[in-house]
Amino acid sequence: MISKPDKNKLRLKRHKRIRSKISGTAERPRLSIFRSNKNIYAQLIDDVAGVTLASASSLDENVSEDATKVEQATAVGKAIAEAAKAKNISTVVFDRSGYLYHGRIQALADAARENGLDF
Repeated sequence: MISKPDKNKLRLKRHKRIRSKISGTAERPRLSIFRSNKNIYAQLIDDVAGVTLASASSLDENVSEDATKVEQATAVGKAIAEAAKAKNISTVVFDRSGYLYHGRIQALADAARENGLDF
């Protein structure tokens, strides 16, 4: 019997490959995305100091639970862009964490761009 590949293991492999090439600084932090089946999370990370500068997720109060997942991702993108503006951050390095740039990931990225983040 042929075993099916573990999708998350393959994603983590892609994530490691991407992370070997990108890194966030205090001036230009890494916008890291995590997507679960129910929620989506975004963090601005300074890899030099090893700290999270700002975060947003679909679990926040300002994100509607009744909205579709893509609408929630759009709200999270807007929230992370506003959090970045509050900390005077305008440019970021986008880290899709091995996910395809499609659907919820794309919606979050587009919303962040529309609200002033540059990447």
